[in-house]
Amino acid sequence: MDVTALRRRSKELGFTPQDQVRWLSPVELARTAVTAGLGSLFADYTDRRETQAALPATPLSVPADPDGGVWWDYMADTGDGFDPTYTMVSLLAAPRVDVLPPDGVPAGSAAARPVSLPRGRALVLGGDEVYPVSSTSNYEDRLKSLMRAAWEPGALAPGEREPAVYALPGNHDWYDGLTAFLRVFAQRRMVGGWRSEQTRSYFAVRLPAKWWLVGVDTQLGTYLDGPQLEYFRRNLSAHLEPGDAVVVCAPTPTWVHTAEDDPDAFNSLHFFEREVVRCHTDDDGRTTPTGASVRLWLTGDRHHYARYAEQIDDLPPRQLVTCGLGGAYLAETHRLPERLVLPAPGSKMASPDEPADFDLVARWPDAPLSRRLVRGLLGGPPHGLAFRNPGLWRLLGGVHAVALLLQAFVLGLVQRSNPVLVLRNASPRDALDLGWQTAVWLAVAVAVAVLLPLLRGRAPRRPGEVLLAVVLQLVVSSASFAAVLAVPWPTGWPDWVVLGVAFGATVLVTGLVACEALAVYILVARNHTVASWQMSAQSVEDYKGFLRIRVDADGRLTLYPLAVTTVCRDWDVVAVDGAATHQPGVHARPVPAGGLPAVRLVEPPVVVER
Repeated sequence: MDVTALRRRSKELGFTPQDQVRWLSPVELARTAVTAGLGSLFADYTDRRETQAALPATPLSVPADPDGGVWWDYMADTGDGFDPTYTMVSLLAAPRVDVLPPDGVPAGSAAARPVSLPRGRALVLGGDEVYPVSSTSNYEDRLKSLMRAAWEPGALAPGEREPAVYALPGNHDWYDGLTAFLRVFAQRRMVGGWRSEQTRSYFAVRLPAKWWLVGVDTQLGTYLDGPQLEYFRRNLSAHLEPGDAVVVCAPTPTWVHTAEDDPDAFNSLHFFEREVVRCHTDDDGRTTPTGASVRLWLTGDRHHYARYAEQIDDLPPRQLVTCGLGGAYLAETHRLPERLVLPAPGSKMASPDEPADFDLVARWPDAPLSRRLVRGLLGGPPHGLAFRNPGLWRLLGGVHAVALLLQAFVLGLVQRSNPVLVLRNASPRDALDLGWQTAVWLAVAVAVAVLLPLLRGRAPRRPGEVLLAVVLQLVVSSASFAAVLAVPWPTGWPDWVVLGVAFGATVLVTGLVACEALAVYILVARNHTVASWQMSAQSVEDYKGFLRIRVDADGRLTLYPLAVTTVCRDWDVVAVDGAATHQPGVHARPVPAGGLPAVRLVEPPVVVER
């Protein structure tokens, strides 16, 4: 059964499975825009991080396995549609995952052998735990209940403790000021089958073999607050020793932003590395070096896999890894910068370190597949713009239907006729003449807007890209009007039937054509926000993954980037004893009808030396 069928059994499941968010649905787009705007506007006034200083901050740690090492998992951008999110958390909850080698590995080689990786003792959720906006109900239906249902009864051995979960808020978790996030992840309660241990929106966790796991909360990408810095100085810097290595989890890949549009984007994280990890400042203000260093940066926010490795001679390279494949729509990779320089040239960072070069060494999906997926926006189901966002189809169709009536009314004034007689008797040439006149007036308006600054002694204003979108829609509107006028309407049809059929056909047909015109604009746009719609508008559910990470007793960290090309969409429902699972009222859980999908390494395991 699919998600719709599962939803009818929500009472048995204890939650309501949700569809993937349709980001260009007019209602969703407007609601998210308002929420994001209010969240950004009031973030500084409702910053819950300042009040978190009053919460307890007990030391956190992940115990070692009997061999002295530990396995742990990292997943980001979860809590979207049921199919991808539940597929991912089911793989995380499985006792072991059998992993196929990466594509292109020669058959018969050692790297071509499948490996079996055990479940992690801890799970890090790297940001944007729920979509489209944070709320108690969204956390329940899109993530928390899924993390509970994914665990098979008896999945833990007798005496085995539940794995821990540490969560970092992303921008979607911040839209309500962290209210729902703190209720779910900072109460030291069970989150599904995982045990929450943090009490704040950030954390520092001691791992075996002189490794540390750190999550920093930069509050919508702005800064690190004073109480948070004090927390890290007391719970991280004060305990670091020479040779310690740190994994820093951040909400966004600010290192990529430095090469795109903001050379200062990485400043906060660079400050954290320099002033908190590499130095310790005591209560008297004395600063001493710790001898520790950040070896691995992890983030999500962008829904793909990308790894940048430091280009340095004779020393183990640092790694910058983005893995936002936990459930949200897939993002493109072919526009990623090939090289990063950190700190970035032009950065305002005071006393920056010597610049270091990082090269893009791996990405998934690869660039050719990324380009092919982007072009899916311009086409039919399942990912074409109109078919993935039917509300947008209806909206544009309605707008063009109103434009049809306005054009008929204007042409009626010219021909001294009523709009319905215009539809019956006017010719397509009349529509084209009206369209040309409209184009002339638009050109005059644009010329005035462009040249008006000259009167004030300023340079002419450059027309924005949105002008292309307007022109495309005007062309569609004129062509649609001409097509309606070309119809030989039967004389026996009443006027209201002619008007209704013309209106309905415009909504249905012209709405589809208008969506295709909008898709063309999105595909050629250079504006970063509009270009991001190329994939968000498609809400691609497939191509998901997470990181399984091993820290050995000798201090070597190995990162396994795991991915599936197709998520589960067919589910069975099996009965469970809610009392036995401590979930009263829950009588069933979904399971994949054909088993979980095959898991493959994105690239060979990545070794990070301490």
